[in-house]
Amino acid sequence: MAEKGPTTLADLSLEVRSKNAGPFWVTMELFLRDAEAYRIAADEAFLDERTIARLYGVDPDGVQIFRIPALNVVKISFPRPVSQASLRDRDVHSGQHHVPLAALPVPSV
Repeated sequence: MAEKGPTTLADLSLEVRSKNAGPFWVTMELFLRDAEAYRIAADEAFLDERTIARLYGVDPDGVQIFRIPALNVVKISFPRPVSQASLRDRDVHSGQHHVPLAALPVPSV
């Protein structure tokens, strides 16, 4: 039997998605499965602007993180590396940006 890897944000979530937030921004949302999963994912020592900057190659000063405990949701926004639909844009709808976030290993649960 194959050994399971580390627990990731995807494992703690009902859904992890990304979407276009206009021609210059990307927004990602973590819909956590319960309050305990939210506590882990929303911990600023784990998920902060520097972590997002490292995952996406963006300036940490441009990253915005919104923690919404009543909904067990963490929302993350940052400027798109290139404007939407420009010649170098490889994901017009930002539909694939969530993958590195979903695969992020969480501290021991």
